[in-house]
Amino acid sequence: MQTKSDLNKTEILNDYRLVLESRHASLVGRKEVFMGKAKFGIFGDGKELAQIAMAKAFKNGDFRSGYYRDQTFMFAIGELTIQEFFAQLYAHTDVEAEPSSAGRCMNSHFATRSMNEDGSWKNLMEQKNSASDISPTAGQMPRLVGLAYASKLYRENPELASYTQFSNKGNEIAFGTIGNASAAEGLFFEAINAAGVLQVPMLMSVWDDGYGISVPNSYQMTKDNVSEVLAGFQRDENTKGYEIITVNGWDYVALQEAYFKAEKVCREEHVPALIHVREITQPQGHSSSGSHERYKSKERLEWETEYDCIVQFKKWILENELATEEELAQIDKDAQDTVKKARQAAWKAFLASMKPEHEGALALIDKAAKAFPQHTEIAQIYNELKKALNPIRLDAIKAVKNVSRILRFEEGAIREDIRAWLKNAEEVNHERYSSYLYSESPNSALNVERVAPEYTGEESPMVDGREVMQATFDHIFARDPRVFAIGEDVGKIGDVNQGFAGLQDKYGEIRITDTGIREPTIIGQGVGAALRGLRPITEIQYLDYIYYALQTLTDDLACLQYRTKGGQTAPLIIRTRGHRLEGIWHSGSPIGMLLHSLRGIYILVPRNMTKAAGFYNTMLKSDDPAIIIECLNGYRLKEQLPANLDDMCEPIGVPETIREGKDVTIVTYGSMCRIVMEAADQLSKYDIEVEVIDAQSLLPFDRHHQIVESIKKTNRAVFADEDVSGGASAFMMQKVVDEQEAYKYLDSKPICISGKDHRPAYASDGDYFSKPNTETVFDTIYDMMHEADPKKYPALY
Repeated sequence: MQTKSDLNKTEILNDYRLVLESRHASLVGRKEVFMGKAKFGIFGDGKELAQIAMAKAFKNGDFRSGYYRDQTFMFAIGELTIQEFFAQLYAHTDVEAEPSSAGRCMNSHFATRSMNEDGSWKNLMEQKNSASDISPTAGQMPRLVGLAYASKLYRENPELASYTQFSNKGNEIAFGTIGNASAAEGLFFEAINAAGVLQVPMLMSVWDDGYGISVPNSYQMTKDNVSEVLAGFQRDENTKGYEIITVNGWDYVALQEAYFKAEKVCREEHVPALIHVREITQPQGHSSSGSHERYKSKERLEWETEYDCIVQFKKWILENELATEEELAQIDKDAQDTVKKARQAAWKAFLASMKPEHEGALALIDKAAKAFPQHTEIAQIYNELKKALNPIRLDAIKAVKNVSRILRFEEGAIREDIRAWLKNAEEVNHERYSSYLYSESPNSALNVERVAPEYTGEESPMVDGREVMQATFDHIFARDPRVFAIGEDVGKIGDVNQGFAGLQDKYGEIRITDTGIREPTIIGQGVGAALRGLRPITEIQYLDYIYYALQTLTDDLACLQYRTKGGQTAPLIIRTRGHRLEGIWHSGSPIGMLLHSLRGIYILVPRNMTKAAGFYNTMLKSDDPAIIIECLNGYRLKEQLPANLDDMCEPIGVPETIREGKDVTIVTYGSMCRIVMEAADQLSKYDIEVEVIDAQSLLPFDRHHQIVESIKKTNRAVFADEDVSGGASAFMMQKVVDEQEAYKYLDSKPICISGKDHRPAYASDGDYFSKPNTETVFDTIYDMMHEADPKKYPALY
């Protein structure tokens, strides 16, 4: 039985007011969806009391990595107002009205803003922080590990002591939240294990309402109970592990005791904790898309009514004579009024944001109707737009474009006015809905200019490519204490190709650290640490293994700047190696998959280690994330060691012409450059001069449209890579032939050279017959020239 808390009456009644405000926000929000004012609604009803307790343990500098039912918590820490909650429900695109995502995320996806408008960091120690939520279940878990890991780095690396805007000696906790059903996901278990191994201050809350939409715990979890499953993680006097606590979600006093106990362990000892909050209810069901009465029994629904946390909280207040029924009723009424006023203000502001375009479109259409009275349809369009109930932007755009179609044969100033209006609307709506896919700050990687490598005779010797990488990383770690590297085998042996050889001994295990085999949380460790001001390099040992981490890369990192409209950034570098090796799972080039999945992350494909070194320097000067794919077969090839490893930078999105030619332009990248160059040398003997262009980066691709200038000269184009057909070669072709309009200058059809549509077979012959080789390139280009001039270039076979 609960007892009277030692909290003062004022705090208790304020908590009661807040849980009621949050509950009424949920109830009203659902009604707004059913009234058609919002597209979808998902709410945190039933979890209010537990989140009040969690908020009491949450301090400035702490980070939350949660999911879409944490509205009460966000209200309680003062990082979300009820009006902002409704602004997101309506998709208000003004970042001042809806600071979490500027209307880009569906409701209850919360974030605080870490960046100033100029792209500089705020002082994260002066605010309570929330990483930007994502919808995929358990997707918040990998980054949670990194948010907690950053505290470990700030505490254990004395070189980071001066970065006081990001940490107070590592005393910050990363708070995670998840639903019981999502705790069945692999990402949850991997993250729990990783945090236990690392011993980081991660405080994990599992909100357990017994279901995952309609599926009960018996289908979700062994023993129906996540804390029982994880009991083996409980620490004891002899072994490190977790502090695991179980508490009921309706028990006001016990919840606070649980969170204060867990906070102390996490903050002081850097021991992870898991709080399993059981007997939570979900009064409105999963979301506005369905009713939980369809799958819950009468007995379950009756139990949920009785053990609703607000009902139990009210009962406890009355039992302890902290307020009367009348006083609590008044608090409830005031809470309803507060929510009503916040909703009205949010809706009024949302409609006001639509008004300028609506009124501008009406004025323009009215002008067109008067100028061309013979087109009676225009007046009809005007009337329909004027009568529209709660018009949104697409209504105005559709109406004006419809009028423009009607007037397609007319001339006059009104046509120019329509064109100007539509052009302005396109620009403004691009900013509203499509900006910040990449950084738009002064620190964007696109602003870093090239600094060419410098060579000084004997001081720049010929070395293996791996030695170029090792020397580059040595310089990087020496100059910036925020940089650290993690990954499988990067520490003790210096990575499988020796790029970090000897650096762990020099800079310490805290800077260059081995991890277990866990790609998603390796990436998440980097994302979370980058969100806290550090500069991680996370390694995926081989490009083929990136599939494991794809969900974290695409759903979290790639869209982070976009979904916060520049409010958060995680300048993570993912280091990997790929292209040619031998074997089905060690020689993949799934570039097309990455190109289509990872818009928002730069994809850099250097042809040698010197180029790779330049890209590392460039990205470390920027606030963008990137994947740098080193050539797997380039570590033992000789390169001259640059003398200016600290300074040299490679520009992003700028191809390089590595061989001049007049007959055919061939565009490629990475390991294919050597193969194409070999073929070009052979073709030269047959009077075919190939211009070879190394794309260097695929996202972005040829920002200044250099490739089309080559095609203007050669009038022929070939795009070559090791991906499957329709993959990266097709991507490059579309960029050049379509976007750069190179089709205007072609005398032959453009051709793609790609790998076979299966994984590469084993051994040298397997590689040769699975991927493009010198003969493939030679034959393709020779056949192109044969078609153009069969007399000069007779058929070979």
